[in-house]
Amino acid sequence: MPFPFEKQPRESAKAFAAFSLYLSLGAERSTREVGKQLGKSEGLIERWAAKFDWQSRVAAHATHLAVVEREAIEVAARGKAAEWASREQKLRETEWAMHESAIAAAKKGLAAYMEREKVYANLADIARMLEIASKLGRLATGLGTDGERRAGDDLPTLRVEVTVALEKIYGDPLPGEIVDVETVPALPEKTA
Repeated sequence: MPFPFEKQPRESAKAFAAFSLYLSLGAERSTREVGKQLGKSEGLIERWAAKFDWQSRVAAHATHLAVVEREAIEVAARGKAAEWASREQKLRETEWAMHESAIAAAKKGLAAYMEREKVYANLADIARMLEIASKLGRLATGLGTDGERRAGDDLPTLRVEVTVALEKIYGDPLPGEIVDVETVPALPEKTA
């Protein structure tokens, strides 16, 4: 089954050519302009337009283009998301490798310091190396530098806990006390 904007089963080649021209005229489209450009009477063009429902075919074409455009945007967005996910994973792997190298260097420096061999680092340098290694390791595994999960993973739980605590302190709100922030008029801005 063809799309509505493609040649229809009982539509002649000339009638379809006229429709195609009509479709391509965009905002300037009219049966008069099609007749003028094709050297046909406006009456013939209007009969074809009515018989083959040009108005709904133009609408179907616009809808089809919108769907195609949306799908292309979604494909591009998924591609970008995959690209960024790949970059994130690559960065995490790099940070983890740096973490491992920093730990090894700190262990070597600490061992040399403890054995009083040739020491190229002092305890402060070793401590700083371990601190950096720890941060790199935490970031590479998805933890914040403070050991907590990143990106607000626990925010919904926190909201529930705050709500429960408020209800415990103040009790259930009365029906008239609930204010929808969306409907409250904005305060006028201060002018300087």
